[in-house]
Amino acid sequence: MMSGRLASIALAAAVLSMSVPAHAATIEITMENLVISPAEMLAKVGDTVTWINRDVFAHTATAKNGDFDVTLPPKTSATSVLKKAGVVDYYCRYHPNMKATLNIEP
Repeated sequence: MMSGRLASIALAAAVLSMSVPAHAATIEITMENLVISPAEMLAKVGDTVTWINRDVFAHTATAKNGDFDVTLPPKTSATSVLKKAGVVDYYCRYHPNMKATLNIEP
């Protein structure tokens, strides 16, 4: 009787572990001295991006495909959640030479 109960508990634990989603990560992307760092980042759908502007002037994180457009006043930060997979090239609308890429996996 006890071995049957242990088998049931083991089965329940296995099923539960398959149905619980993986924890999303928080990644930081910094804009400082007119540079986006890191210039290329690997992320997953559901991850949160914390955009940090350390400069004394405003920046944006503007996706070329329209997926996001975050405005960052000087010395501020903002967050956004990645909603779909793909390679997303983005830039600062105010400083178009500031460019970077997010590789977002499902």
